[in-house]
Amino acid sequence: MSSKRGLPTGIKMRHDAHYVEELARTHRSIGKVIPIDKIAPNPEQPRTEIGDLTELTDSIKQNGVLEPLLVKPNGDGTWMIIAGERRWRASNLAGLVEVPCIEFDIDEKAIAEIALIENLQRKDLTVWEEADGLAYLVERFDYTHEEIAKKIGKSRTTVTESMSLAGLPESIRAKCFAAGITAKSTLLEVARQFDEMAMHAFLDNIGKRSLKRDEIRRAARPERKIKESSSAPNRSLPETAESFRYDSADGEFYLEIRFKNPGGYEKRDVLRALKETFDDTKIQI
Repeated sequence: MSSKRGLPTGIKMRHDAHYVEELARTHRSIGKVIPIDKIAPNPEQPRTEIGDLTELTDSIKQNGVLEPLLVKPNGDGTWMIIAGERRWRASNLAGLVEVPCIEFDIDEKAIAEIALIENLQRKDLTVWEEADGLAYLVERFDYTHEEIAKKIGKSRTTVTESMSLAGLPESIRAKCFAAGITAKSTLLEVARQFDEMAMHAFLDNIGKRSLKRDEIRRAARPERKIKESSSAPNRSLPETAESFRYDSADGEFYLEIRFKNPGGYEKRDVLRALKETFDDTKIQI
């Protein structure tokens, strides 16, 4: 077989069992070799940063494409990549004229799931790409956080955290990019601030003081103080200082927040808890 062909001599098509085999049980799949110029990327691909392809290109030149691309037929003699865009790009750079593929005739929902799951399982996505990919599944297909967690094999908490990052205002994203802030733990502390103004102030504080990770957490969550009882109407504290209670003006409902920290809480703790509850609930309902 020519070195310009994608599948090495004596190598059968293979693929990972983590998602493809499950698809094969429920959808028609066909293994074939397809001309590389008849294949195009998925415009909804969650990955926006392709990264350095040098090593992958060299590997393909030496060994061919060992793992086929997943593609969907467009019905006009062309195919769209479901998963494997980096392999397709590297194959182009390696000068291949055709590549091994597994064809699936599946709907848009399944395509979005596979594109995200493949990248997540290979740890190819940035924090932002993962967050936006999960947000796309929620917004486009009305998934709950629990449903997404089961599909991608992660905890519901992890999904909810990623969704909070996806909801960060563009001005905050731009500021994080400019400051080179990529650590998920730091970005989550930014997202936990009460509003956009507080987020800007928090980022400014990080920049001025050049804080490390543990220092950032302490800055975001200062030492808690036991809150004094309030005499404001429709707002009351129960017997313990570890919980906050709000009674509605019309008496139709009350809201109680219990804090695990025995040291008590302060106003910003209540506001942060309310914000996190609001952000999560508005997505779930």
